[in-house]
Amino acid sequence: MTTFVYPSEPPHLPQKPGKPANGEHFASTPENPLWFTHDPAIYHDPASNNYYIYATEAKSLRSKDLIHWEDIGRVTDVPPAESHDHVGTNHIWAPDIVKVGEEYRLYCSNSSFGVRQSCIYLAVSDNAEGPFIPRGAVIKTTNDSPVNAIDANIIEDHTNGKQYMVYGSFWGGCHIIELDKTTGLAAEDGVGTCLVRRPQWCDSAVEGPYIVYNKDRDYYYLFVSYASLKSDYNIRVGRSKCVTGPYLDHNGRDLTDLEDYDNSIGYMIACGYQFHEGISYMGPGHNSVLHDFDNEWYLVSHIRERNFKGGEPSMMHVRKMLWTNDGWPVVSPEIYSGEKVQPVTKELMVGKYERIRLTPTIPQGVQTSVCMSLFSDGRAMLADSIHAQWTLIDDTTFVLTYAKTTETYRILPTWDYELWQPTIAITGKDDKGICLWGKKWGEI
Repeated sequence: MTTFVYPSEPPHLPQKPGKPANGEHFASTPENPLWFTHDPAIYHDPASNNYYIYATEAKSLRSKDLIHWEDIGRVTDVPPAESHDHVGTNHIWAPDIVKVGEEYRLYCSNSSFGVRQSCIYLAVSDNAEGPFIPRGAVIKTTNDSPVNAIDANIIEDHTNGKQYMVYGSFWGGCHIIELDKTTGLAAEDGVGTCLVRRPQWCDSAVEGPYIVYNKDRDYYYLFVSYASLKSDYNIRVGRSKCVTGPYLDHNGRDLTDLEDYDNSIGYMIACGYQFHEGISYMGPGHNSVLHDFDNEWYLVSHIRERNFKGGEPSMMHVRKMLWTNDGWPVVSPEIYSGEKVQPVTKELMVGKYERIRLTPTIPQGVQTSVCMSLFSDGRAMLADSIHAQWTLIDDTTFVLTYAKTTETYRILPTWDYELWQPTIAITGKDDKGICLWGKKWGEI
C-alpha cells in the first residue's frame, strides 16, 4: 500500500512586529519578511528558477520553495516624472510582472488613498530582481474618470497571443484594455471594458483583479477582492471562455450585475476564518495566482489577524489551490508547507474534523469552525446535531450528503499551523457553490 506522506515541519510564522514606543506604526525587520507584504504578485522566473513576490512600495521577496522567503529590498525606486506630476506622490502600489522575450516588465500603480488621480506605469529590467527602469505611463485617470488606474495584472489571449491589462478599484469597478506587446504600453484609448463592478450600497468595493487561464478547463478565471482591505476583504471568482469577458459566477450571474442585494454574486473562495485554536484571520485579499511549471496551482494573498478596531499590519500567505470536477478553484485551509495531492484510504479519513463553511454575509464576517465526525461505516455527524453520510468517490475526493445538500471535498496531506502537527486537510464546495474548509484533528 502506498504510504501517505505528510509535508515536513515548516518554519514557524514570523512573530508579528511590535509597535514602536510612540505607537504610531508597526516596525518591519528583515527577520519578518512576510509581514508588510501587501498586494503580493507571485512569479516563477524561468531563468533563475527562483520564486519572486512583488508587493506594494516595490518590496520584493525571493524563495526557492514557496516556503522560505527572504526580503531582497525594493526593485524600483520612484515613478517616472510624467506619473509623479500627474499624481503628486511617489507611492508605488500593487506591481505585477510579465516577461516578454528577454525583457521583464513590471506594471506599477502610482496613487494615493481614496482618490482616482492615479497612473499605471511600466518599468523594465533584464532580470527578475531589477532594478526596473520606468519606460512610460500605460493609463492615467482623474477624479472625473469612471475607473481608478491601479492594481494592474497582465494576461494573454491563448488563441491569438494578444496581451491585455486588467485593472481597477472601487468606483466603476475593474476594466480590461489591450496592450501593445512590442512596447508594453496601451494599444487603445479610453478605459477599456468593464469586467466586474459592485453596487453603491456596498461602496462599490471591488479591486485587485487577477486573470489566469486554465487550459484543462478551457476557461479564463477572474479573481477579485470584495469589501474593505482593513476588515471584511474576501476573494471572489468568475469565469469566461473569452479573456475580455463576460465573467460569470457559479450561478451564472455576470460579475457586472449591480442587482446584488445579498452579497451573493461572485464565487467566494476565501474570507475571514477561525479554527478552534490558533490565530483568527480576517481580510484575505488582493491575491495573485501561480500556475507552476509542474502543473501545480497556488493562491497568494495578504491577510490580517482579526482586529475589527483596525491597525493590524498585513502578512502574506501562500496556499495550495485545487480544482473541482465542475471546473472551479478551491483553496487549502492551511498555509502551504510543501504538500502534494496523493491517494488516501477510507481508514485514514475516519476521524474528528473541524469544518468551516465560507458563507457570504453582509458585511463579510469571520467564519468559525464546527465539529464534524467521519465514521468507518459511512455515517457522519456535523456539530453533534446533523446526521450525514460520506463516501470516497475516488482516492483524492469524498462526498458528504445531508438533507438535500451535497458537499464535495478534495483531500490533502498538510501541516496544521494551529495545532502544529501534520494532518489531513479538506477543501471543496457544496452544490450551491459555497466553499468549505476543514482539517482532521483527532481519532474517533
